[in-house]
This record gives sequence, structure tokens and C-alpha cells, in this order.
Amino acid sequence: MDCDHVIIGGGINGLVAAALLSAKGGRVTLVERSDRVGGCMKSEEATLPGFTHDLMAATFVLFLAGPAFAELGPDLARHGLEFCHTPHPTAVLRPDGSSAVLSTDRAANVAAFNLLAPGDGDAHAADVGSIEANAPLLFGLLGGSLWSLPTAKLLGRAAWMRGPRGLAQYLGEALVPARGWLEHGYRSPEMQALYAPWTLHCGLSPEDAYSGQMGKVVAFALEAAGAPIAKGGAGKAAEAFRKLIEARGGTVLTGREAERIVVTAGRASGVRLSGGQTMQAAKSVVASVAPDQLYGKLLGDDAPAEARQATKAFRHGRGNFQLHYALDRPPRWKTPGLDKVALIHLTDGIDAVSKSHNEATRGLLPQTPTICVGQPSALDPSRCPEGKATLWLQIPDAPRTLKGDAAGAVATSGSWDEATREAFADRIEAILSSHIEDFGETVLARRAYSPADLEAMNVNLVGGDPYGGACTIDQFFLWRPFASSKNHQTAIKGLYHIGASTHPGPGLGGGSGYLVAKALA
Repeated sequence: MDCDHVIIGGGINGLVAAALLSAKGGRVTLVERSDRVGGCMKSEEATLPGFTHDLMAATFVLFLAGPAFAELGPDLARHGLEFCHTPHPTAVLRPDGSSAVLSTDRAANVAAFNLLAPGDGDAHAADVGSIEANAPLLFGLLGGSLWSLPTAKLLGRAAWMRGPRGLAQYLGEALVPARGWLEHGYRSPEMQALYAPWTLHCGLSPEDAYSGQMGKVVAFALEAAGAPIAKGGAGKAAEAFRKLIEARGGTVLTGREAERIVVTAGRASGVRLSGGQTMQAAKSVVASVAPDQLYGKLLGDDAPAEARQATKAFRHGRGNFQLHYALDRPPRWKTPGLDKVALIHLTDGIDAVSKSHNEATRGLLPQTPTICVGQPSALDPSRCPEGKATLWLQIPDAPRTLKGDAAGAVATSGSWDEATREAFADRIEAILSSHIEDFGETVLARRAYSPADLEAMNVNLVGGDPYGGACTIDQFFLWRPFASSKNHQTAIKGLYHIGASTHPGPGLGGGSGYLVAKALA
């Protein structure tokens, strides 16, 4: 089959690229090795019939706030995509039962946070206000093509308006770690604990450079757009994309693995699929995969030597652990005000997040993991039978390579076997149960997924890393995935690299797919 564009990988970035390129009349074929498109947007009745769970990604705040949704949203809605919202996107719950809840109302947040400690509400307003004030520069760098004339003009305007020293000061302040930001800016332990865990969702830690700035971006985005989920499950978003691509004349092949990118005279000319079929690509091959997939299996001996060496040095981050519950009734939190919160972090604060992150980084099961509790059925009752409930738990600091247990209580075998997975799930459940009345009596079923299980579902989640590689400054912005990277181009003509391992990084924003589609259209 002859195409203009062959896209490898049906995650959010591949889907965005296929939808935009097919809209311009391009002959587009998207190839996905799984039996369905979506990548990390995957929903299943993982516990019991009638209970729908998002097995990996769940929240679409980055998508709703980004340019891909602005362009594709109305058409996706016509193909069945609908979002469910809550005015309370996130909260933190500390071991002593104290809490802080973020709403989508800034004035209410200022008042509530000032009650926690005088001045903390004003500090919150200043932090999210700084993101608004610097939005053109900040989101231009986070979401634009970095090696481009528009970005050069953006930096030039910023230097002219602020002066060179002013621009240098702004960029320097943006590198402050979250620990410095939170300990300097907030007095109440609850406010520090509210934002500290979000560094983990950015592929960072509280001690990493620019984690403070990313924390402010998260606070701004959650306050502005909430924490929306797809009605019926994240898989419904993937289905809407598929219908849209096909309605625009594109082809979506599932259950077909891309075995090799065909390179002819230094140019990507097609993709050979499992079964021997070759898809000819007249204009481009776009690969939404991790670097080891692209420069290993897919290119083989055609991979440039420099890229092969850079891939060996590319670092993946911590693993992810997922835990899902089917409940006989909605949870009754011992701390009031949490029933309709989308995402609740269970942690004591900065030190606790730092400790669990450090233990996981060293290959240990964290003694007290940082737990993110999602309440999807509170936002979307269609996900379970009437009167029942589901919980979605994400532990963003699980070890990729298992070396032991920080608590010394679990005898690990050096791999994520079933016994280790369930023992870690028991630890998480004990923490959760301490905050919910009679939790054990309400559990109908639970299902745990270790980092190894997640990688088995999606080969791009190397070691269960959901962020496409460590997001520290040396592997971000201009340097993602490699120091030699230039936007999403590769050394092979007509071959483009997108996905979480490329700029602008992980999440359900679809940013890299959007940027490449715009460049190719």
C-alpha cells in the first residue's frame, strides 16, 4: 500500500499527528501493535464486569489546555468524546488527617489557603499569576519548536522587553527546585504537601532543577482547566480519534507490528509490518516510540552511529505502579471535603515525597510510597453500576529495577513477580485504609499492575517509566531526547521522532504529534 505518511504508534501523539495530516488530504496510515489504539489511554473492566478502569493515563488537563484540542476538539466531540469535570481537581491528605483542596476558583483558593497560614493564599495567587503573566514565553518554550525562527523571535522579544539581564534572571529563577520554591514561599505544611507530589508527575523530584517552575505550571493548569477525565474511560478518547482519522480518509491498522523502517538512499521510504507487508511512505515516516525502539529494532543497522551511542546513554526514570479497586459503595473519607476531588495525594509533604522518590530511584520499594488516588466514578458514574464506585491509584515512585525493600519487610527476588507486586499493593492499601471508614469491607475486587506489567502492555514504558525517560534538565527542552536533537528530525531524511521521549515531553497533550504534523502539512 502506498501512503504519504506512515505513523508508527497509536498513542496520543501518533493519533494527533494522524488526525491533523489526514485533515490536509494526506494519505495517512497509522500502525499500532496492540489490538486497539490509544497507547496509555487504555480502559478495561480490569476488576469485575461493569467496572471500567483506566489502566494507565486518566486525566486530560494537558490536552484540553493545548493547541491540539483547540483544533481537533469539536470534531472529536462529534465522534463521541466527552469530558467529565469537577470543581475540585486535586487535594492532599496527610497522615494526621489534615488536608488542603485546590478548586477551580482562584478567589476561593486564596481565601482557603490564607486560612491555612496567613499569606499562603496570596503566595498561591502570585505563583499562578506569574505563569499567566509569562504565558507567551513559558508556553512558547514548553510547546513550540525550539529550533525555529518563531522561538528565536520569542526569546528576542523577551530579551528586548526585559533586557538581557532580566531574561537571564527569569530563566535562572525558573530553574529553582520545588523544595526551594515551596519552603521559601509557603508556611503551612499542607500547602507544601499539596504541590510537592506533582513534581513526580512531571518526571522530576522536589530537588531537581526547574521542578519548582513545573509545579507552578501544574497549579495554574489545574486551577484553570481542572482535572477532566473522558466519559466512559480514557479508551473512549482513543476510539474518537480512530473514528475521526478514518472519517478523514486515513487508515488505522491495529494488531500489526512495525518490524522495520525501510531506508532507501538515506531516506525513510516505508515500514515493513509483521506478516511481511511493506507500507510505502512518499513523504514521511513518523515514529512515536522510545529511543531504544527507534534506534534499535526499527532501524537496525540503518541507525546512525551517533544516535545509537546517545540511546545507550539515554536514562529512563522511575517506574509506575497502578492499583485499581471496585467498591461496593463510594469511599467515606475520614477527612471531610474530599468526596468529589478528582486526584488526592496521600503524603506528609516535601520530605516524604523526596524520601520515597530516593528509595525508588535506588531500586527499593518505598517504605511509605507517594500515593495518588483518583476517584473517576465520582466524576463519571457511568464507569460502574449504580451505587458502586471505582478507585484509580497511581504510585509514581516505584522502582524500575527492583533491588530490595526500604522497609525490610518484603523479601524481593530482584524482579517484579506476583508475590512482590501484591505485597507492595498490601502496603499501599494499608495506607489508603487508614483514611477511609471501613474500607476493607467495601472492596469487591482489586487489580494491581507493577512496572513490569505496564511495560508488558506497552513496550515504550521501559521499566514501567510512563514519562518516556527522565525529565531532568539534561534530557529536556533542547536536549530531549539527545543533546544533538533538532526538533523532531532525525539524521535520516523523512523520518521523524515523536512521543513522550521527545519535546515537549510526557503527558496527554499531544504536543510532539501536533508540532510534526504542522511541519509536514
